[in-house]
Amino acid sequence: MNVLVFAPHPDDAAIGCGGTIANLTKKNKIAIVYLTSGESGSIKISEKKLARQREAEAKKSARILGVKKTIFLRNPDGFLEFDKKNLQKIVSIIRKEKPELVICPYAKDQHRDHRVTSELVFDSVWKASGPWLKGTGKPWDVKEVLCYEIWTPIQKPAHFEDISKTISKKVKAIKCFKSQTKDIRYDKAVKCLNRFRGIISGLGDYCECFEVKES
Repeated sequence: MNVLVFAPHPDDAAIGCGGTIANLTKKNKIAIVYLTSGESGSIKISEKKLARQREAEAKKSARILGVKKTIFLRNPDGFLEFDKKNLQKIVSIIRKEKPELVICPYAKDQHRDHRVTSELVFDSVWKASGPWLKGTGKPWDVKEVLCYEIWTPIQKPAHFEDISKTISKKVKAIKCFKSQTKDIRYDKAVKCLNRFRGIISGLGDYCECFEVKES
């Protein structure tokens, strides 16, 4: 099947669902859409230079997870907006890629860009299925939407994915983001979270969990 993963920033997909992505790439076609390039992450490097660096890191990280297609929408980092322009872009991508499964951030995440990404994706999935936003392709009905956790743990997960066989690949993919992990060890933090999810769920040594959103 076709799968579309939406990430607010270049490292979010690997952090939130890298193990699941690696599981899915074995038999499915996956593309990752990055809504921003994460250019506001440092005061020591110009935004333009950091954006190029983080996009390069994202491409390398995606390749490690087995993803060949990456799409960058280049919205301003920290100022992502729920607007017609972004809806048109995302609906167009959904109708072009024709995913059965869409994966995006948890709607109640504490980071504003993460919440706006969820809102954009939820509304775009609905609009993509009907006669709205002409000029963005033929309607396409997404079968399932899964929401991953990044900064805020999901309170009542509805789906767990055993990533015990791909956790090392996930950690390696996160380590690609040297611009980020040099300050905050996301690789160590999320590995502990995934270990916790695995133990609590009883489904594997390491698990990622998701909220299931009705499309």
